[in-house]
Amino acid sequence: MTDSQLITSVLVANRGEIARRVFATCRRMGLGTVAVYSDADAEAPHVAEADAAVRLPGNTPAETYLRADLIIAAAQAAGADAVHPGYGFLSENAEFARAVQTAGLVWIGPSVTAIEEMGSKVAAKKMMDAAGVPVLAELDPDEVTADQLPVLIKASAGGGGRGMRVVRTLAELPEQLAGARREAESAFGDPTVFCERYLETGRHIEVQVLADTHGTIWAVGERECSIQRRHQKVVEEAPSPLVERIDAARTGAAQTGDTAPDGPPARARLHASEDGSPDAAQGSSAEFASAWESEPVDHRDTSLTAGDRHRAPSDPAPEGGMRGRLYAAARQATAAIGYTGAGTVEFLADESGEFFFLEMNTRLQVEHPVTECTTGLDLVQLQIEIAQGDRLPAQPPAMRGHSIEVRLYAEDPAQDWQPQSGTVHRIEVPSVASEFDLLTRPGIRLDSGVADGSVVGVHYDPMLAKVISYGRTRDEAARLLAGALQRSRIHGLVTNRDLLVRVLRHPAFLAGDTDTAFFGTHGLDALAAPLVSPDAEKLSIVAAALAEAAANRAGAAVVAGAPSGWRNLASQAQRKSYESRTTGVHEIDYRFTRSGVTVEGFPELELISATPDQVVLAVPAERNGDERTATHGPVRRQFSVARHGEMVCVDSAFGPVAVRRLPRFTDPADQVATGSLLAPMPGSVIRLGAEAGSTVTAGQPILWLEAMKMEHTIAAPADGVLSAVNVEIGQQVDVGAVLAVVDPAEEGE
Repeated sequence: MTDSQLITSVLVANRGEIARRVFATCRRMGLGTVAVYSDADAEAPHVAEADAAVRLPGNTPAETYLRADLIIAAAQAAGADAVHPGYGFLSENAEFARAVQTAGLVWIGPSVTAIEEMGSKVAAKKMMDAAGVPVLAELDPDEVTADQLPVLIKASAGGGGRGMRVVRTLAELPEQLAGARREAESAFGDPTVFCERYLETGRHIEVQVLADTHGTIWAVGERECSIQRRHQKVVEEAPSPLVERIDAARTGAAQTGDTAPDGPPARARLHASEDGSPDAAQGSSAEFASAWESEPVDHRDTSLTAGDRHRAPSDPAPEGGMRGRLYAAARQATAAIGYTGAGTVEFLADESGEFFFLEMNTRLQVEHPVTECTTGLDLVQLQIEIAQGDRLPAQPPAMRGHSIEVRLYAEDPAQDWQPQSGTVHRIEVPSVASEFDLLTRPGIRLDSGVADGSVVGVHYDPMLAKVISYGRTRDEAARLLAGALQRSRIHGLVTNRDLLVRVLRHPAFLAGDTDTAFFGTHGLDALAAPLVSPDAEKLSIVAAALAEAAANRAGAAVVAGAPSGWRNLASQAQRKSYESRTTGVHEIDYRFTRSGVTVEGFPELELISATPDQVVLAVPAERNGDERTATHGPVRRQFSVARHGEMVCVDSAFGPVAVRRLPRFTDPADQVATGSLLAPMPGSVIRLGAEAGSTVTAGQPILWLEAMKMEHTIAAPADGVLSAVNVEIGQQVDVGAVLAVVDPAEEGE
C-alpha cells in the first residue's frame, strides 16, 4: 500500500500533442502545468498552454528531451511536484523514473522495477514465457539462419517503428542490423536490438491495463492497430474487428458493433471515499448519465484483487472466447511484474484467433483515445489518481460503440512515406466536438500538436495530429472520420490525409480485413492517390486563377470594380500557370466578357461569383462525375481559395488541391542540372554509398540522410555516372539542396 501523495502541479517531460493532452486533463483536475521545450519548440502550442515553461537548450532529442537532468531541474525550478513522461523519449527509461523519485517528485507511471523488467524486450519475452503467456521465440541476430527468414529486427529499448527492419536474405542482415542499431541509439539512447520471426500477415492486438497500488488490476478493452507503415501504427480502433468476428462466430451472435448503444459511456472517475472504499463517480452531463438499453461488450471479472496481486490467474475470464483469453493473458503479464498505473500489453494474432506476446509498453499509448471514447475513462486522470495512491473500483466500465483513430502525418506516402518539414499555414478539422477530451455523442475528437503557423522541423516525429471518431457502429465511426478528414483544410505540407480517407472507405477495411500487410495487399499507389479526379483538380485550379484575378482587382489603384483584363473589344486571353506536385504544369487561359468569363477547355462553365478567397462555379454535368446531373443541368460548386506565398490551396467537396503559382518568367539561376539529387527535407548526411566518377544503377543508394529520427536513402534515379557528390558525412543540408548529380547513361550503353 502506498501513502497518499497529493499532486498539485505536473511537468510533462515531452512535447507536442501528448503534452497538450496531459495538460488538458490537469486543467480539468485543477492542477498546475509545466512544459519543457527545445529551441525548435519555443513557439509550439504546448509551451503557450502551460502555466510555466522551462527551456531545454538545443534542438536534437539528445540535447533536450532525452536529458533527464535538465528535465528534473526544470520541474524543481518551476515548482512541479510530479512528472508525467508522455510517450517516447524517456517515458520507458527506468533510470529517469528513478531519478525523478530520488529528487522527491512523484513519478506518474509504473515502478522502476516494472520498467526495468519490461524495458528490455529480450528479458520481457523470457519473463512472459515463464509466466505462461504465449510468445514468439527470440532469435540471436548473430545466429539467424536461412530457414528462419524472414526475420524482424527490433529495438530492445523502445518502439514506434524506430530500429525496426524486415530482413529477407542473410546477405542484407549485417547492413540492416547496423542501421537498426543506429536508429535505436538515436531514438532511445540504447543500440541493443534483437530478432524474431516475421509474420507477413498478422493482426496487431493490444489490451489496455490499469493497476492501482491496492491490488486491483483492470483489463479495460482491446484495440486493433494492424494497419501500419514502417512498422508504426497509422490506424487504430476499439474494439478489434478480429476479436469481434472470432467471438461472434464462436457464440453465433451478431457482432457487438451492429447492436451498439446510442452514445458513449458515462465518464468514470476513481477516488477514495471517506471510509477508504473504492467508488466511481459519474459525469454531470445528462447524456453521460442516461442509461442505454443495448448490451455492452462484457467485461465481467476482468480485474484481479489483492489476493491475486503477484500471481498469474489460473483460468481465463468467464466470458471466454478470444477476448477472454486476451484479457487473461494481459492480466497474467501485468500481475507477473507487480505493475501499477496505465500500461498496454501487445500481441500479434493470426486469423484463427491465436496470439503471441510482443511487448508490454509501460506508458500511455498514442492510441489511448479510442479506449477513452469506448469506455468513458480519462486514462490520464486515472494515471494521476493512481500515482496519488487512489483506488480503482472493483470492476472497469463496459465498452460501448466503436472508435477509430488515424494519425495525420506530414509525409508523402507515394514517395516511400517521405517525411515533410515546413510551416503548417492552416489546420482546420470540421465538426470537432472535443479536443483532448471524451465525446458525449457520435462525433469527432481532435488531439493536435500543431496550430496555424506551427513549424514542423526535422528533429522530431512528423505527426501533426490524431483525429478520432466515435460511432454507435464501426461503419458510422469510419464514415464520420473519412468525411471529417476529406473536408479538413490542411495547408502548407504534404500529408497522408488522402491515404487515410481511402483506407477508411476501402471495402476491405469496412469488412474488418485489416492485417499488417494491408498496404501491400491493396496497393499503396492506389491508396496514396489524390482524392480529387483529374477533372476536379483542373476545376480547382481554374477557381484558383479566378480568385487570383479577383484579388488583383481588389488591390487595383484604379477601376477596381472592372474584371481583371477586361476589354471593350475581344482580345487575347489572360494566362495563369500553376504547378501540381502530382500532375505537373497547368496553364489556365481565361477571358472576361460582358456575360461573364470564358475558360479554355470549359465552354459550358459559368462563373457565379468570385472573391479573393471564394469562387462559385456552375459546373456542367459531365464535369461533376455523375451522369444523373445531365437531366438537371449544371451544379453549383463552391471553392475556398487560400494563398500562402507561391502556394495556393483550394478546398471543395471534390477534395483538397495544392498548387504552386508559377512566375511569368523563370530565373535561369533557379535551374538545376538534369539528374540532380535534391534533398527532400533538411537533415544530416550520415553515410555515403558511392564516390564521384563511379558508375551507378537506378535505385542504387548514393547517400543516407538522418531526419525526424529516421534514416532516409537517396538513390540514383537512373543508370549512369555519378558526376558529382556535393556533400560529406556530418554535413547539415537544407531542403532542395543539390546533394549529388547522376549523368544518365546514353541510349544503348
